[in-house]
Amino acid sequence: MDTFIQHARDHSARIADRQEERETYGRLAAGQSPLALFITCSDSRVIPSLITGARPGELFELRTAGNAVPLYTPGRAASSEAATIEYAMRVLEVADIVVCGHSHCGAVGAKCRGEDLTAAPDVRDWLSQELSDSLPHDAEPAAANAGRRHVCEQVDRLRAYPSVRERLATGSVGLHGWFYEVHTGRVTVHDPASDSFLPL
Repeated sequence: MDTFIQHARDHSARIADRQEERETYGRLAAGQSPLALFITCSDSRVIPSLITGARPGELFELRTAGNAVPLYTPGRAASSEAATIEYAMRVLEVADIVVCGHSHCGAVGAKCRGEDLTAAPDVRDWLSQELSDSLPHDAEPAAANAGRRHVCEQVDRLRAYPSVRERLATGSVGLHGWFYEVHTGRVTVHDPASDSFLPL
C-alpha cells in the first residue's frame, strides 16, 4: 500500500506543478464525454487505459468477474451492470462498446473446467448465473478458446438491452469483441464475417 500512497502523492504534486496538467484535469470537473464503454474483467492484470492508451475521461468502464454481461430480463431488479450500460447509452451516448475478455481468466477457466467453488459461494453463484453452460471445455491454463467464445456471448447479450438495441437500430453505436492475451500483451478483435479473432 505504501507504494500506491507514494504514487498518489507524486501524481498530485506533478499536476500541481504543471499548468497544462492543471488545465487538463480542471476540464474534467465540467463533466465527462467518454469515447467508449469498456466492459472487462475485474482481473488486476487487465488495465484498460494501458491497453488502449486512454486518458482520463476517455473510457467509461464496467468491470465484472469474468467480464460477464448479465442476461437482460424485463422486470428484473436493478443492477449496477444494467445501470452502467444504460447510462453509457442514454446519457453519455458513447459511440462504441468494447467487451474485452482475456486469457488466463479465473472465472472463465473455473466455469469451463467445472472447478469446485464451494469455498467461494458468491463466485460460484455468479458464474452459474452469468456464464454460459455452453462454454467449451478448455483444459489449457490460458483457457483462450473458452475466453474468446465467452466474449462473443457477452456481445450478443448486450444486443438485448433496450438502450443498446435503440442505438444499434440508428447505427449510432458500434459493438466490438476484443481478447487480450495476458502473457503477450496482444489484442485481437472478433470478426463476425469469419467468426474468428484477428489482429487489430
